[in-house]
Amino acid sequence: MPLNPSISFTLKNSHTRTLLNYEKKQTDGFEFEVFLDGNRETSFEPKIQKFFERVAAYLPFLKDFKFKIETTNSFPHSSGIASSASGMSALALCLMDMERQMQPDITESYFNEKASFLARLGSGSACRSVEGPLIVWGEHAEIEESNNYFGTKYPFQIHQNFENFQDTILLVDKGEKQVSSTLGHNLMLDHPFAEPRFRQAKENLSKLLSVFENGNLAEFIKIVESEALSLHAMMMTSMPYFILMKPNTLEIINRIWKFRDETGSNVCFTLDAGANVHVLYPKIEKENVLRFIKNELSQYCKNGEFIEDEAGMGAERITN
Repeated sequence: MPLNPSISFTLKNSHTRTLLNYEKKQTDGFEFEVFLDGNRETSFEPKIQKFFERVAAYLPFLKDFKFKIETTNSFPHSSGIASSASGMSALALCLMDMERQMQPDITESYFNEKASFLARLGSGSACRSVEGPLIVWGEHAEIEESNNYFGTKYPFQIHQNFENFQDTILLVDKGEKQVSSTLGHNLMLDHPFAEPRFRQAKENLSKLLSVFENGNLAEFIKIVESEALSLHAMMMTSMPYFILMKPNTLEIINRIWKFRDETGSNVCFTLDAGANVHVLYPKIEKENVLRFIKNELSQYCKNGEFIEDEAGMGAERITN
């Protein structure tokens, strides 16, 4: 369950493709194999086992089938770019597709809500990866129908400044992230600054409601960058403590600040739970910001690599 509400853009190009094969079986218990990029990935299977155990009460047919889960990402997995969120939501959607075949009268809203609910039990932020473009997770007094159990579509007007919002992901470090999401969350349980941080997150979400309506990009930048740095500050002041940023992360941040001051651009950054940097900007600035990224920032990426992405509409069923 979330200790503070959150809101996120769902990405379009950074995605997981999952194929779920299944056949009836007579034995008891869960039976499955996981394949990543065509190769058996046994290291993922304990996490899937735990996921199946958590959702079995809501999907009673799970123990009746043997599953082969084939998955692939369009981005580096386990490097802090929400691969668990993407992967778990894709798997939850496949399982809900099975349930819909057994119960064809399931409505679209029920399908999405339950898929989000199930995905959350595999990875909390996965509940925000089912639909798009802007999804809320966690109870917030000013957002009707927001709840802790599944993600909901942002219900208010969104200014045109945030339509097709751009996110270019700078791959500073493509290796497995230093701290897993589960460990990171657990470090917050006894953190001395946890309660003020949760209050700050709630207050920032309240501020974003008016920002999304009036299109105030300057205020958006303040909130987003403050949130990113607050997350990393919490990790640096936990016990044990971690520094998730790399020197190139800091160099990129400083260059974004310098570029913004010199050009008046509305570009800003946010950070995932690692060293990579998400460069956010309105679509109208795409040409100028991409030129800046290629000319100045790409040199601080591993092998010069980055991913061009934008807000998307959520998951799609691949019919072929």
